[in-house]
Amino acid sequence: MSYFDYKKHKIYYTEHGNGTPTLLLHGNTVSSDMFAPIIPLLSEKYHVIALDFLGCGHSEHITEWSADLWYEWAKQVKALCDHKGYEKVNIIGSSGGALAAINAALEYPELINAIAADSFEGIRANMEITEQIRTGRELAKHNEGFCAMLKAIHGDDWERVFDADTDAVIRHAQNIGEFFHRPLSELQCKLLLTGSTEDEMFPHGHYEELFHDICEQTPLAQACIFDHGSHPAMLSNTAEFAELCMQFFQTANWDIEDAVPYSAVPASPCSSVYHRNDSCFSTREVS
Repeated sequence: MSYFDYKKHKIYYTEHGNGTPTLLLHGNTVSSDMFAPIIPLLSEKYHVIALDFLGCGHSEHITEWSADLWYEWAKQVKALCDHKGYEKVNIIGSSGGALAAINAALEYPELINAIAADSFEGIRANMEITEQIRTGRELAKHNEGFCAMLKAIHGDDWERVFDADTDAVIRHAQNIGEFFHRPLSELQCKLLLTGSTEDEMFPHGHYEELFHDICEQTPLAQACIFDHGSHPAMLSNTAEFAELCMQFFQTANWDIEDAVPYSAVPASPCSSVYHRNDSCFSTREVS
């Protein structure tokens, strides 16, 4: 098992394949174990690094989590890059991991080549969604299968991990609100946004509205919305998502000065897409 030190704590990570370093950032309540289905696909082309954020999975567990959780996670990404000596990495973040990925790109642009942000809540916390998360998690604790899954991920203290995560989410919504410390207009790398129209975590039309908003704020963003699949889209559309990311990362080095604002275009038969008017990235049909 591989670990690196972060603020006198141990953070766990795994490495797979060769090529450009590509970090996988998991979402809330889970660990890097969630990436088991997609790592074999991505590691055929990239050097894939998957970490367990502090408090999760095989990383050291802590008693209290920061309310500014996804900003804190971005700092852990920076620490991993420093530990490994990485200068330009790709990042794929899922749900809360997507928020961490965007924070990392905004705070440490010198380290990031491009990011894919999948299935996340938004630019700022929504109190209705936060309340749904709170009540949903309370109900989930009575589901034996779900509890067994969390125990397998986090160990015997899974409930403390689960509650600490929930508490951080609620405190963030109540006291901070914004997911990012910097405006998206300061983004300096390409950003791929993905989600599913069938995502049960968010209201219908969530991603269309969110991605349009983000694409209006930065010319470096483009988006693909899958017609089918549960939360997160990257695991309910695994093969298609992996191929999409590989195509995206291949085109991540176009001249930022040539970027023009994105606009919405008609959906393909299998996906809704936003892209630059002169985009060198062609989104194929996905299902």
